[in-house]
Amino acid sequence: MYLLAAATLKKTMWHMVRRLGGPGLIALGLLDNSVIPLPGSMDASTILLAAAHHEPWWYYAIMATIGGVVGGYVTYRLGLKGGKEALEKKLSAKRADQVCHIFRSYGFWSVAVSSVCPPPMPIVPILIAAGALQYPRRKFLTALTLGRGVRYTLLAYLGSLYGHRILRWLSHYYQPLLYVLIALAVAGGLVALFYWLRYKRRGKDRPSARPVQKPA
Repeated sequence: MYLLAAATLKKTMWHMVRRLGGPGLIALGLLDNSVIPLPGSMDASTILLAAAHHEPWWYYAIMATIGGVVGGYVTYRLGLKGGKEALEKKLSAKRADQVCHIFRSYGFWSVAVSSVCPPPMPIVPILIAAGALQYPRRKFLTALTLGRGVRYTLLAYLGSLYGHRILRWLSHYYQPLLYVLIALAVAGGLVALFYWLRYKRRGKDRPSARPVQKPA
């Protein structure tokens, strides 16, 4: 059932992005940077739209960057409201501490670098940690825009440059590639479900939840 849902979602999102063009990248960015990401979907859509040459390649780079920043900011807000417990809902307590330690050590660059790196580099935990640790909004948005801008500018440019080769290759390997993307979505969903169940079970074992203390 999950496999069927993942396949349907992938096809639906691609048809929507292909039909809407640039604005579709903004909608996809909200999902791709959320707590239920679609691995590789944003990158592939940016490349393919730029390869089609319906608009200048930099237009798709800008729209993809806007989508990535808007989606990332929504996740940042979730961390801001939920505190560290929002991060522990996605990761184990040990992993949450590690992510927070990385963010405390590198701050701005942890957001910028993770925004540039492709999957399987996890960006959602960093975005949540930025909110949970109350990192300044302006610095967060600057780092996220820098990273996403570099990433999608490069992808859109390559898509426009090698568009015909990319589309020809995809026409031959569309089905295997689709199965790989579905498998990644299924794997991501199973991992998220595992950690969610683990968090719920650990929460039941606690006598009471500790309130999140915010600095004055």
